[in-house]
Amino acid sequence: MYEQFFHLKAKPFELVPNPGFIFMSKSHKKAMHYLYYGIREKAGFILLTGEVGSGKTTLISDLIRRVDTNVTLARVFNTKVNSDQLLAMINDDFGLDVKGKDKILLIKDLNDFLIEQHVKGHNVVLIIDEAQNLKPDLLEEIRMLSNLETETSKLMQIVLVGQPELRMMLAQPEMRQLRQRISISCRIYPLSRLETEEYIYHRLEIAGNREAVTFSEGCMDIIYQNCKGIPRLVNILCDFVLLTAFIEETRSVDIEMLSDTVADLDFETLYWGTSSSKSGIKKGIDPAALLDALDPQERI
Repeated sequence: MYEQFFHLKAKPFELVPNPGFIFMSKSHKKAMHYLYYGIREKAGFILLTGEVGSGKTTLISDLIRRVDTNVTLARVFNTKVNSDQLLAMINDDFGLDVKGKDKILLIKDLNDFLIEQHVKGHNVVLIIDEAQNLKPDLLEEIRMLSNLETETSKLMQIVLVGQPELRMMLAQPEMRQLRQRISISCRIYPLSRLETEEYIYHRLEIAGNREAVTFSEGCMDIIYQNCKGIPRLVNILCDFVLLTAFIEETRSVDIEMLSDTVADLDFETLYWGTSSSKSGIKKGIDPAALLDALDPQERI
């Protein structure tokens, strides 16, 4: 809608996990190196966690794009399923026929497939996204799948991707056996204040125009305070800011425009579950007083 006005070739703040827009913060870069190392070295179980909207799915999408051609991948998103359904989804993503097959046949087919891939010299990787939704019995089923092996090596690596609650689940005593099999563990942290600003300009540049819009002094502090370094929330807020600037036919964003946008979105209530009045960002609030209250070094 506003791309032509800002001389952009694409919307810079789409919510889809497009690896072409990936921004490598310090923790994203570290997590990517850990993931790539774990897959290359066939490290067994790999754990990746991060807050909602922190960029886990985008990172995994970029990882898939980077892996060697000898890696055979399957990726499961829907984890609110039972044991048979989960196994069927895994086999289906590997391209195996699952129609009319019970659990015993599904496991046999998977084992045969893994042996076939091993003979071909392929490294088989299963990525389970939203793993925090898995019940303990399903996590145990996944651990058992890792027992499919030859005399010398595991036949399948498993990457568990989820929100911080996943770590809490794995910390339970009954998860001890699975926990001890995790060879690589990494986390994605929220962006810092400086990284948030770099992230915004990075996405504008990838979209075609780094200088599409200018932000007045203090705007980046307000964006950071409201989004707390969560990339998805930065995308939501900045998309609406660009839309507002487009409607007002300006390429400059000042504190008043940004504060009005935050208020219109009811950001605190909608995304953090607290009253918008606590943020001090509402129509009628003195922007100068707001800036005095901001701490540019604030982190969560």
